[in-house]
Amino acid sequence: MSAESPSSLIPVTLLTGFLGSGKTTVLNHLVRQPELADALVIINEFGEMALDHLLVAHSTENLVMEMSSGCLCCTIRGDLVKTLRDITWRFSRGGQRQFRRVLIETTGLADPAPIIHTLMTHPQIAPKYRLDGIVTTVDMATGMHTLDRHPEAVKQTAVADALLLTKADLVSDEQRNTLLRRLDGINPAAPRWEVRGGDIAPQKVLNLGLFSVDGKTPDVARWLREEAYAPAHEHAHDHHVHDHGHHGHTHLEHESHSHHEHGHSHAHAHHDVNRHDDHIRAFCFHVDEPIPDEVLTDWLELLMSFVGSNILRVKGILNVEGSTQPIVVHGVQHIFHPPVPLPAWPSEDRRSRMVFITQDVDREVVERTFEALRQALPQAGEPTA
Repeated sequence: MSAESPSSLIPVTLLTGFLGSGKTTVLNHLVRQPELADALVIINEFGEMALDHLLVAHSTENLVMEMSSGCLCCTIRGDLVKTLRDITWRFSRGGQRQFRRVLIETTGLADPAPIIHTLMTHPQIAPKYRLDGIVTTVDMATGMHTLDRHPEAVKQTAVADALLLTKADLVSDEQRNTLLRRLDGINPAAPRWEVRGGDIAPQKVLNLGLFSVDGKTPDVARWLREEAYAPAHEHAHDHHVHDHGHHGHTHLEHESHSHHEHGHSHAHAHHDVNRHDDHIRAFCFHVDEPIPDEVLTDWLELLMSFVGSNILRVKGILNVEGSTQPIVVHGVQHIFHPPVPLPAWPSEDRRSRMVFITQDVDREVVERTFEALRQALPQAGEPTA
């Protein structure tokens, strides 16, 4: 990383969501708002309506680039690197960059992970940009069908920092509730906003990251949202009963959910409860004592090499031995952003906290790996009671 502070990096918002879920409508609304007057919009077209004439018609200040079509990750990645590398000088006047943030609309078929990896680790990109947030549109009318048929749509939903629920006027209360229960299991922490006609307030989709554009104190609590996950220990074995659908509606008290645990309405009681198991587990992992640096490194490397692509997203604030500052880690599918120290702890709580969203990986795997490595180090201190 460069010597620049994280808050001085260019924030990037990813707008993702499955084909036809309303991304284009949302984007058309957003670019007309004054909050995005200094944004550069990058559209990765793949068979959807091109936006350039619409954007230019509504805002002469928005500069639009269309990347070449291609839904394969490597194609997007190559184009995106070149685009992000070039725009800082291509869109500058008198040596001053003409935009303060970037909004990337991804193709509805894409796994957003490669774009996030580019932002996190590419030697020419990571020193200039930071991921501000992943915003995913979900079509309420076809959402259940899409999630059933397309695993990539489940992933897009699972890694989101905010969910925009579109076409709300086309669904019954029963359909809405069924979808919301399913989203409880795929992504319990992301705020959900119902969107009509693409109308969404910019502040609900911007500045979702740890660092804000104005360099204010990092908002760790909002970024981690750990209260949306289960307590780390009380429900460690809940997943053994996750197929039985008897948990009621207190999803925030339970870790590792698939939406069906909350039980469908009686009208759907004849459905096999396993039919919609999205295999997503969401949980928060706490460590009370400071973590030896080598345990942390080995643990993350082991997890990434062993189950990397099944760990969809990790966010954490860590108390590392020998460091007075908390260390922030952020990973998406086997790639971790270089750890960033925060200026100070956000509260009196000095425990390490990590939020995991995984696919087919239970919290036991994460906990056992950590414990094994910690116990292998005699200097790691007493184990937790």
